[in-house]
Amino acid sequence: MNEIILELTDVSARDFFGHQNAHIDLIKKYYPKLKIVARGNRIAAYGDEEILETFDQQMTTLLEQFVKYNSIDENLIERILTSEKGAKFDLDTAADRVLVHGVNGRHIKAQTLNQKKIVSQMSKNDLVFAIGPAGTGKTYTGVALAVKALKEKQVKRIILTRPAVEAGENLGFLPGDLKEKLDPYMQPLYDALRDMIPAEKLAAHIENGVIQIAPMAFMRGRTLDNAFVILDEAQNTTHAQMKMFLTRMGKHAKFMITGDPGQIDLPRRTTSGLKEALLILKDIKGVGMVYLDDKDVIRHKLVKEVIAAYNSIEHHHTI
Repeated sequence: MNEIILELTDVSARDFFGHQNAHIDLIKKYYPKLKIVARGNRIAAYGDEEILETFDQQMTTLLEQFVKYNSIDENLIERILTSEKGAKFDLDTAADRVLVHGVNGRHIKAQTLNQKKIVSQMSKNDLVFAIGPAGTGKTYTGVALAVKALKEKQVKRIILTRPAVEAGENLGFLPGDLKEKLDPYMQPLYDALRDMIPAEKLAAHIENGVIQIAPMAFMRGRTLDNAFVILDEAQNTTHAQMKMFLTRMGKHAKFMITGDPGQIDLPRRTTSGLKEALLILKDIKGVGMVYLDDKDVIRHKLVKEVIAAYNSIEHHHTI
């Protein structure tokens, strides 16, 4: 039986182990084939040499992060333990810098490995696709990058758009003009902006057209120069809409396209412009593509317990 013993020097073993050893319990779940014993200021692990080697690498990375940031949490532990074997996990890269100092002193930055990939892809490419399920932070990260580009005068305006699939009959019962009818559908974009720009300044930007939030139809016939443009919910674009949007790109423009191919609200037998574009453009230099997944969903830790509780019930009987 091989063993590795890690001595925790210069760090609080109690904080590293977590409340009632919660961090150690989580680590044990990821290493079911190892016997892991945490006692005093030591972690001992016994088992297969190859697994111990990976364990040693990942524990070293965790300790480095703990020393650097004085804390670790379950999200960080999971991100490190699920990062590719041998991949250098470093939170202190350019992609980890604060993107925007938001309202009330909030530091807004990419939180997960894939969100960081969005940041680095946007710095290298003028057109980036960020693909993944709801809640993975793709739109939020995109809006933060757009606000950063505006603040740093890399662009003169931000344009946020969504295909107005739901702006047809579904919103007909709402009072008000088109803008007010579309507002509920554009809400996630407003919410992100409100975290990042003080209310008065945001209102002024919207009033004078520095920030424009509009359905896709408003893009037709325009060339978008000096702008950071985000097309959100792009899985609901048709072939014609996606082609029209991509060809609006003007000089000094950054285009980001977000979407979830698993949540298409188009009529049956209509091809999603997003799915098609991902195939057509995958080999074009200067086009970045980032795929996010469930690991990028940052939720309250209770949510994990709620999901586990529901899963255990659903295994026993169908509700």
